[in-house]
Amino acid sequence: MRCLACNCNLSDYESTRKSAATGEYIDLCNRCFSSISKDMHTIERADLEHFEENDDLGVDKDDFI
Repeated sequence: MRCLACNCNLSDYESTRKSAATGEYIDLCNRCFSSISKDMHTIERADLEHFEENDDLGVDKDDFI
């Protein structure tokens, strides 16, 4: 899956994020979703959330190993 706004690859966590109101997948990466996150209630899979290379911090996970 790819982000509908910036076309980057979505992680498993990002690609399973749904709107709590409609149940539809949101299909936005964390960076793009952050601009609307306060205005939208979501259903998220916390078990899939983890530090990834293309997270919204722009830091490579290998920097911490």
